[in-house]
Amino acid sequence: MTTDASSADSPRTPDAPRPGRITAAAAVVAAQAVVVAGLGVTMLVLLLTGSRADDTVQALTGAATVLTLAVLPLAAARGLWLRRRWSRGPAVIVQLMALPVGWQMAQNGGAWLAAGTLIALTALAVLGCLMSPTAAGALGIAPRESRDA
Repeated sequence: MTTDASSADSPRTPDAPRPGRITAAAAVVAAQAVVVAGLGVTMLVLLLTGSRADDTVQALTGAATVLTLAVLPLAAARGLWLRRRWSRGPAVIVQLMALPVGWQMAQNGGAWLAAGTLIALTALAVLGCLMSPTAAGALGIAPRESRDA
Protein backbone atom coordinates (compact mmCIF):
# COMPACT_ATOMS: atom_id res chain seq x y z
CA MET A 1 0.00 0.00 0.00
CA THR A 2 1.40 3.37 -0.98
CA THR A 3 0.95 6.51 1.03
CA ASP A 4 1.79 9.45 -1.16
CA ALA A 5 0.61 13.04 -0.76
CA SER A 6 -1.92 12.79 -3.58
CA SER A 7 -3.80 9.92 -1.94
CA ALA A 8 -3.94 11.77 1.38
CA ASP A 9 -5.28 14.83 -0.42
CA SER A 10 -7.87 13.10 -2.58
CA PRO A 11 -11.58 13.07 -1.81
CA ARG A 12 -12.61 10.18 0.43
CA THR A 13 -15.52 8.95 -1.67
CA PRO A 14 -15.31 10.46 -5.13
CA ASP A 15 -18.56 8.88 -6.31
CA ALA A 16 -20.60 10.00 -3.28
CA PRO A 17 -22.47 13.29 -3.53
CA ARG A 18 -20.98 16.29 -1.77
CA PRO A 19 -22.83 16.94 1.52
CA GLY A 20 -24.87 20.11 1.61
CA ARG A 21 -22.89 21.40 4.58
CA ILE A 22 -19.65 21.23 2.60
CA THR A 23 -21.29 22.86 -0.43
CA ALA A 24 -22.73 25.66 1.72
CA ALA A 25 -19.44 26.24 3.53
CA ALA A 26 -17.50 26.33 0.25
CA ALA A 27 -19.96 28.82 -1.24
CA VAL A 28 -19.86 31.16 1.75
CA VAL A 29 -16.06 31.02 2.04
CA ALA A 30 -15.78 31.72 -1.71
CA ALA A 31 -18.12 34.70 -1.30
CA GLN A 32 -15.96 35.96 1.54
CA ALA A 33 -12.90 35.70 -0.71
CA VAL A 34 -14.65 37.67 -3.44
CA VAL A 35 -15.64 40.42 -0.98
CA VAL A 36 -12.09 40.71 0.36
CA ALA A 37 -10.65 40.73 -3.17
CA GLY A 38 -13.19 43.41 -4.13
CA LEU A 39 -12.01 45.54 -1.23
CA GLY A 40 -8.41 45.15 -2.41
CA VAL A 41 -9.31 46.08 -5.98
CA THR A 42 -11.26 49.10 -4.71
CA MET A 43 -8.23 50.21 -2.75
CA LEU A 44 -6.09 49.93 -5.90
CA VAL A 45 -8.60 51.86 -8.00
CA LEU A 46 -8.75 54.64 -5.41
CA LEU A 47 -4.97 54.76 -5.42
CA LEU A 48 -4.71 54.89 -9.22
CA THR A 49 -7.42 57.54 -9.62
CA GLY A 50 -5.83 59.79 -7.04
CA SER A 51 -8.88 59.70 -4.77
CA ARG A 52 -6.73 58.44 -1.97
CA ALA A 53 -5.23 60.96 0.47
CA ASP A 54 -2.86 58.41 2.06
CA ASP A 55 0.76 57.98 1.28
CA THR A 56 1.14 56.09 -2.03
CA VAL A 57 3.41 53.40 -0.64
CA GLN A 58 1.15 52.85 2.35
CA ALA A 59 -1.95 52.62 0.12
CA LEU A 60 -0.25 50.22 -2.29
CA THR A 61 0.97 48.06 0.59
CA GLY A 62 -2.53 47.99 2.09
CA ALA A 63 -4.11 46.99 -1.23
CA ALA A 64 -1.51 44.28 -1.83
CA THR A 65 -2.04 42.94 1.69
CA VAL A 66 -5.81 42.79 1.30
CA LEU A 67 -5.50 41.08 -2.10
CA THR A 68 -3.07 38.57 -0.62
CA LEU A 69 -5.47 37.90 2.26
CA ALA A 70 -8.17 37.00 -0.29
CA VAL A 71 -6.09 34.04 -1.44
CA LEU A 72 -6.53 32.03 1.78
CA PRO A 73 -10.34 31.85 1.74
CA LEU A 74 -10.30 31.28 -2.02
CA ALA A 75 -7.96 28.30 -1.65
CA ALA A 76 -9.98 27.00 1.29
CA ALA A 77 -13.23 27.28 -0.68
CA ARG A 78 -11.75 25.37 -3.60
CA GLY A 79 -10.42 22.70 -1.27
CA LEU A 80 -13.80 22.34 0.43
CA TRP A 81 -15.54 22.09 -2.93
CA LEU A 82 -13.13 19.31 -3.95
CA ARG A 83 -13.43 17.73 -0.47
CA ARG A 84 -9.77 17.99 0.44
CA ARG A 85 -9.09 17.32 4.09
CA TRP A 86 -6.49 20.11 4.39
CA SER A 87 -9.08 22.75 3.50
CA ARG A 88 -10.98 22.64 6.78
CA GLY A 89 -8.12 24.19 8.76
CA PRO A 90 -7.71 27.32 6.59
CA ALA A 91 -11.48 27.73 6.34
CA VAL A 92 -11.81 27.59 10.13
CA ILE A 93 -8.94 30.08 10.56
CA VAL A 94 -10.65 32.53 8.18
CA GLN A 95 -13.88 32.27 10.17
CA LEU A 96 -12.10 32.75 13.48
CA MET A 97 -10.48 35.90 12.04
CA ALA A 98 -13.86 37.12 10.76
CA LEU A 99 -15.57 36.95 14.17
CA PRO A 100 -13.64 39.82 15.82
CA VAL A 101 -13.89 41.85 12.61
CA GLY A 102 -17.66 41.46 12.67
CA TRP A 103 -17.77 42.32 16.36
CA GLN A 104 -15.74 45.50 15.91
CA MET A 105 -17.84 46.59 12.93
CA ALA A 106 -21.07 45.98 14.84
CA GLN A 107 -19.86 48.27 17.65
CA ASN A 108 -20.14 51.29 15.33
CA GLY A 109 -23.91 51.01 14.81
CA GLY A 110 -25.96 51.90 11.73
CA ALA A 111 -24.91 50.20 8.50
CA TRP A 112 -21.78 48.98 10.26
CA LEU A 113 -23.99 47.07 12.69
CA ALA A 114 -25.69 45.28 9.81
CA ALA A 115 -22.39 44.50 8.06
CA GLY A 116 -20.74 43.30 11.27
CA THR A 117 -23.72 41.13 12.13
CA LEU A 118 -23.68 39.60 8.64
CA ILE A 119 -19.96 38.85 8.89
CA ALA A 120 -20.31 37.26 12.33
CA LEU A 121 -23.37 35.19 11.38
CA THR A 122 -21.78 33.85 8.20
CA ALA A 123 -18.63 32.96 10.16
CA LEU A 124 -20.68 31.11 12.76
CA ALA A 125 -22.67 29.33 10.04
CA VAL A 126 -19.52 28.15 8.28
CA LEU A 127 -18.00 27.00 11.57
CA GLY A 128 -21.18 25.07 12.32
CA CYS A 129 -21.10 23.43 8.91
CA LEU A 130 -17.42 22.49 9.11
CA MET A 131 -17.55 21.11 12.65
CA SER A 132 -20.37 18.70 11.92
CA PRO A 133 -19.63 14.96 11.80
CA THR A 134 -21.08 14.88 8.27
CA ALA A 135 -18.56 17.42 7.03
CA ALA A 136 -15.69 15.75 8.86
CA GLY A 137 -16.57 12.41 7.31
CA ALA A 138 -16.87 13.90 3.83
CA LEU A 139 -13.43 15.46 4.23
CA GLY A 140 -11.95 12.20 5.50
CA ILE A 141 -11.38 13.44 9.03
CA ALA A 142 -12.08 10.59 11.40
CA PRO A 143 -13.12 11.19 15.01
CA ARG A 144 -10.41 10.72 17.59
CA GLU A 145 -10.41 7.36 19.28
CA SER A 146 -10.84 7.45 23.03
CA ARG A 147 -7.69 6.68 24.95
CA ASP A 148 -8.32 4.47 27.93
CA ALA A 149 -5.71 4.60 30.64
